[in-house]
Amino acid sequence: MSMPVLYLSHGAPPLADDPVWTGQLASWSADIPRPTAILIVSAHWENAPLTIGATTTVPLVYDFWGFPQRYYSVTYPAPGAPELAAKVRGLLGPSVHEDPGRGLDHGAYVPLVEMYPDASVPVLQVSMPSLDPVELFSVGRRLAPLREEGVLIIGSGFFTHNLSAVRMDDPAAAAPSWSAEFDDWGARALAERDFDALLDFAHKAPASRLAHPRTEHFAPLFVAAGASLATDEPARSVIDGYWYGLSKRSVQFA
Repeated sequence: MSMPVLYLSHGAPPLADDPVWTGQLASWSADIPRPTAILIVSAHWENAPLTIGATTTVPLVYDFWGFPQRYYSVTYPAPGAPELAAKVRGLLGPSVHEDPGRGLDHGAYVPLVEMYPDASVPVLQVSMPSLDPVELFSVGRRLAPLREEGVLIIGSGFFTHNLSAVRMDDPAAAAPSWSAEFDDWGARALAERDFDALLDFAHKAPASRLAHPRTEHFAPLFVAAGASLATDEPARSVIDGYWYGLSKRSVQFA
């Protein structure tokens, strides 16, 4: 069973209060085969060399500040995935490190709570060793064989991400031009599988510096794209639209 590969926009903890978006995530997971395990790369964990998170169930990482207390009470006790961790080490080599106390951060658990709410699928999070698109694409290519073993590979970021340039008081606010232009360009590049343009998005995309002043939220896309090379099918947009003016485009490869 070859699993698809996903790149999703994960939202902040208040995503749980958005019935449309949570419904979209739940419907998405229901439409794909149930994975044997999930390997997730989040915008919120950069560590070099590439590092494997906890392979046992440990507390979540509440890596956000200033929210109501209820968001810090969320739990997601998914089983650890030590067998998957061993396979990742086998595919990526001896430079892989381990951080056995590092739980899932909100880029991982916020969408997974909506997609697999029973927390019964083993989950392994790995870090991004850099933000270099070519390096991350290579990581994805080396991880691709896991798909044949039922592993769902997810890159979790945000398709546009500039919190200082949007209104944070209205989740339904219209998208600013830079967000809409970047989203349109990215959607077309993905549909055409123009990975060369995507990897060089900083120079090829309109408003790239406004859409991503820092690129960590776009970077998980490159891992997902690399893992998709076994198929020549275009990426299919499953979720689109905007949240506080930021593009929440989320795509499925194969």
